[in-house]
Amino acid sequence: MIRLHVTSPLAPAAPVAPTLDQSRYLTQVMRLKLGDDLLVFNGRDGEWRASVAEILKKGVILRAEEQVRPQTTAPDLELIVAAVKKARVETIVEKAAELGARRVRLVLTKRTNADRIRLDRLDAIAEEAAEQTGRMDVPAVDDPIKLDALLDGWEAGRRLMFCDETGGAPAVSALRDAGEGPQDQKWSILIGPEGGFSPEEGERLRSLPFTTAVSLGPRILRADTAAIAAMTLWQAAVGDWER
Repeated sequence: MIRLHVTSPLAPAAPVAPTLDQSRYLTQVMRLKLGDDLLVFNGRDGEWRASVAEILKKGVILRAEEQVRPQTTAPDLELIVAAVKKARVETIVEKAAELGARRVRLVLTKRTNADRIRLDRLDAIAEEAAEQTGRMDVPAVDDPIKLDALLDGWEAGRRLMFCDETGGAPAVSALRDAGEGPQDQKWSILIGPEGGFSPEEGERLRSLPFTTAVSLGPRILRADTAAIAAMTLWQAAVGDWER
């Protein structure tokens, strides 16, 4: 069944107004007709079965029928990645959504070499991935921020998995040792630029009390591969894969 992310509140018989692009997708691509069913979610009210109530010249009106899944909350995981080339950033955002990240934060490091970032494009990629994977929310994608500023304003109580290409403890064992405690512990994963972190950046990251420096193995990975590997290891070690 078609699954759509919407912004409207969801309740029995509530009208739901998709965007114009979504309406075109429903009627022109998927050929839905009056009364046809689909699934909708908004990240707050769970997942609902909805039906096509009206087909207008400039849009579609849906009607929420019944809740099929209550709202659930995934682990509080955010992916922080140095801005890289456009195609790789898009892959990273897509896979972050598929692998359960709540948020993607782009950072600027001393060795960052990136194309211009289009947040609207990245938001659309995150939304489509959330629709296809069955998750109940869409991860936010933040404007790029300098690494030093990010660390200066670090959220209290959040741990950082620093993927250190110069060496670190094996990821799974290090995460399990650091992740003992409440299941709702907040984590971030940090992936560096293609040229790696500068010595000064690496030294600062390793010195922070909330940092767990890990290795992703004996091979140097590209940023998009490293992001996928790191999120997979995190989910297997302290995430929701075994729940």
